[in-house]
Amino acid sequence: MNKLKLLASTLFACFWAQTATAQMPPTSQIMQQADTNGDGVVSKDEWVAAGRPADRFGMVDVDGNGKITPVEIDTLRARMGQAGAKSPAPSPAAPVAPPPASVAASSDGMKVLFCGTGGPLPNSGRAQSCTAILAGGKLYLIDIGVGGWDNLRRMGAPTANMKAIFITHLHSDHIAGVGEASEQSWINGRASPLIIVGPEGVDGLAQGFNLVYERDQVFRKAHHEHGEIRFPLEAARLGSQTVTIPKPDGTTIAWKDGDLTVTAIRVNHEPVDPAFGYRFDYKGRSIVISGDTKAWPPLAVAAKDADLLIHEAQSNPMMLAASRAAPTSRASALLADTVTYHTEPADAVKLARQANVRMLVLTHLTQAGMPGFPDTFIAGIDQGEKLDWRLAQDGMTIDLPVGTTEIRIQER
Repeated sequence: MNKLKLLASTLFACFWAQTATAQMPPTSQIMQQADTNGDGVVSKDEWVAAGRPADRFGMVDVDGNGKITPVEIDTLRARMGQAGAKSPAPSPAAPVAPPPASVAASSDGMKVLFCGTGGPLPNSGRAQSCTAILAGGKLYLIDIGVGGWDNLRRMGAPTANMKAIFITHLHSDHIAGVGEASEQSWINGRASPLIIVGPEGVDGLAQGFNLVYERDQVFRKAHHEHGEIRFPLEAARLGSQTVTIPKPDGTTIAWKDGDLTVTAIRVNHEPVDPAFGYRFDYKGRSIVISGDTKAWPPLAVAAKDADLLIHEAQSNPMMLAASRAAPTSRASALLADTVTYHTEPADAVKLARQANVRMLVLTHLTQAGMPGFPDTFIAGIDQGEKLDWRLAQDGMTIDLPVGTTEIRIQER
């Protein structure tokens, strides 16, 4: 029995210690090995003969004609967030390489900054949930867990212009970074109170962090306020705005600021109730963030015709495998419980197609460091009508310029 426990413990540790070992080799290497007749494409027979997994052929054969081209291989690689050649995944402490300085100042439109694309469990170099949207020169956060603030700083985000944090729900991996985001944005020059917007409970969240940082704010002001450098204590405070949506499939306007409208969308993350997603509309461009939810058809209605849907995703087979390998019954139960209130990647794709969105980005990738990621994670995702999708990465940005239909992706 002790040997079995040791084996299970070892397997469990491997789920968090291993990186994405199933990454593809460079495109040129695949073509050299598999294109045996030299016609510039790879048939399924050639693919299998070269030792590549048969079930991956359909993922790569984007147009479904039975032939794989180098462009199709590169397309899948981009979706999976891989570079042209295999490279080691960063350690959990590895800093995110900052994108170009333009991250904080682009042409008029909306910019998405992926400041946290992981989940509550330790995985491959990802911060907990954090998405930032820059619109009209103002910065808004949707959740911020551990590590999100550090990524925002590394990315050069204009944190002094932060106006509000939209909370999807009150799980710790979505709120743990609220205090630091508030305090540090004030230290960096934010001149007005930061507002926490979200479901019932955000008032207590604001009050709690105000109490925690109260003395620090006094010390910062005493030490650093001199000359023209001011530290107004009233600006350091967190305010709150509770959003109420009575109907389980309802929506309501949560925020308006000039040309920006933010709509709260009730989703299903029971027993966490209520839980919200958010839709950002700005000058004809639109972004929807699902928050944590099981596959929820009303979200497709609320996301109708959006430019970008950022949706959480979890592979239940991978999570159940992790549960079976867990070293204790408590850990096993905790992992197994999660399959009841998250969305399978293929179901997120179905919802995106129903909503007729132009692009889907999957985030909250708790399983990014597990064996089988990304291959098992994305299995079956391309079945059905064609859809442009990506796996989010910490440090990735997406621009939606006003007056166009462009979606510009900058990967780290």
